[in-house]
Amino acid sequence: MKILQLHNRYQIVGGEEGVVQAEKALLESNGHQVHLLEVTNDDLIGIKAKLDAAIGAIYSQASKRQVFAKLRSFKPDLVHVHNFFPLLSPSVYDACQEAGIPVVQTLHNYRLICPKAMLFRDGQVCEVCVGKSVAIEGIQSGCYRASRSQTAVVAAMLAYHQWRGTWRNRVTTYIALTEFQKQKLIAGGIPESKIQVKCNFVQMPDLVPVPREDTILFVGRLAEEKGVIDLIAAYAESQNLGQELPSLKVVGDGPLKAELTAQVEKLGLADRITFLGRQDKSQVLNLMQRSSLLVFPSIWYEGFPLTLAEAFACGLPAIVPNLGSMAEIVTSGVTGFHFVSRDANDLAQVIQAAIADKILLQECSTQARNAYERNYTAEINYDRLLQIYHQALASNDAT
Repeated sequence: MKILQLHNRYQIVGGEEGVVQAEKALLESNGHQVHLLEVTNDDLIGIKAKLDAAIGAIYSQASKRQVFAKLRSFKPDLVHVHNFFPLLSPSVYDACQEAGIPVVQTLHNYRLICPKAMLFRDGQVCEVCVGKSVAIEGIQSGCYRASRSQTAVVAAMLAYHQWRGTWRNRVTTYIALTEFQKQKLIAGGIPESKIQVKCNFVQMPDLVPVPREDTILFVGRLAEEKGVIDLIAAYAESQNLGQELPSLKVVGDGPLKAELTAQVEKLGLADRITFLGRQDKSQVLNLMQRSSLLVFPSIWYEGFPLTLAEAFACGLPAIVPNLGSMAEIVTSGVTGFHFVSRDANDLAQVIQAAIADKILLQECSTQARNAYERNYTAEINYDRLLQIYHQALASNDAT
């Protein structure tokens, strides 16, 4: 099969870019021809370029021509879109439709139903614009990049293509990353019949067993939505109660690093919480193998965090909030534990109880690894992806 991938890279590279490259490599290793047409937001230099991009985000004739030319030269059987925003724009769907090529669109976030793409505003979950024809509240709040004008552009793009029927008629199949995300997309107006669920996967190296340590691990961007503030608050709560949680290792970097480091010093927790900064994948996996628990306290719904799949591959149980996709991925008492979202005291208690029950913790470790082998390997993902591709091709032939 010949597959054309389309992707607009973000300026801050994250897990989405890794998924695109991993799926490309997976398909190629199984004998498919894959071409990745990728643009990057790094090209947005200067006011004129940014203004042009804002206008083009709604509908870019240039991107439509670019994609149509690639369709003519590469002649793919199918186009797989990962991200069209902002440079490619939904015009790429028209190019595919005019060429008679089916389109599969992976929804890595909530872009089609939320201007900010996160269903998150002012430090908390927000669904006020879901299902509305125009995201007026989002514009008023300046949800996207704290800018009313930039939010208005995104809202205009969403409203225009909802009115035009782009989401209903020009995409053959959507891929949601979890059942939870699928239900939110349906609530936002995406036809249920067009949505298939396929989680992300991680390609793991051979792991050499290492002894576990009585330590807790956090891996993620040091930003508000990742909930690391609540994790530090849990350690402070525990200290105030005269209890001592295991040492915490924080892996990652981000805008809150300096603030969080200062807070840990102020609270007298520097001997319990260590900031390791950004680490490469091999180092992260080694830490996951050595730790007893991963804490993933994100305060937004998330899409599908690769960190959780990596933890499961290492047999590392995860503590997550009872929120969004995380509560679906981690089964409490089986592959990890749930706590009440945004409740630092409850988080502290869950960590304490999990560490104290060594037998259950070992059982969760085994079940986490089993969950990885059932759901998140490259082989399982390839079979599911090909099933979705064949369904899209059959659906396109039937129309």
